[in-house]
Amino acid sequence: MPPILSIVGKSNVGKTTLLEKLIAELKRRGYRLATVKHDVHGFDMDQPGKDSWRHAQAGADAVVVSSPQKLALLQKTDHDASLDELARLLGEGYDLILTEGYKQNSAPKIEVHRKAAGQGGLLCSPQELVAVATDEPLEALVPQFSLEDAAGLASLIEERFLSRPRQEWTTLYVNGAQIPLTPFVQEILRETTLGLVSTLRGVDKVKTLELSFRRKA
Repeated sequence: MPPILSIVGKSNVGKTTLLEKLIAELKRRGYRLATVKHDVHGFDMDQPGKDSWRHAQAGADAVVVSSPQKLALLQKTDHDASLDELARLLGEGYDLILTEGYKQNSAPKIEVHRKAAGQGGLLCSPQELVAVATDEPLEALVPQFSLEDAAGLASLIEERFLSRPRQEWTTLYVNGAQIPLTPFVQEILRETTLGLVSTLRGVDKVKTLELSFRRKA
């Protein structure tokens, strides 16, 4: 899956503003980006009276709204989806997934710090942090950038996450949860599946492959 990088920090320190600048700078450099916003309070994209709202009110568990320019998926869920689940939903067509929030996730992080917020020290441990965007010098063992230096942060992101070719990998999900695989098991699954699929009519060079099945209850 694409690498994931989270922008974290206290409320009203400028996470969204910094993320906007990073998106613009990385897009200018030619990268395909996806973003994920974590909202612990819930949200509602549907408007009462719209067709999609009526579908959901009638009982649909998922509603897709599609046009030639964009599509939206509204899906009921019984838990707060993990970043791995969301990355799987987004697919492989992106160079990087940027998130706003997800302080508790294990993804690497850029923390936004603002003196006026009176937050004291950093929220994240040095092991989690890639960099800090701040308006005051901090005692931190990671690179520090000004809140306006989107270009400098983008260059660091390029070096850390985008400069090396993405390697082959195999992922396995069971009941929606990702199952850790050793390199040996990944290779066995990949080569066995590719060997079978390559014999099928209509299959050309395989770049990505998705296989899913549902057992009877």
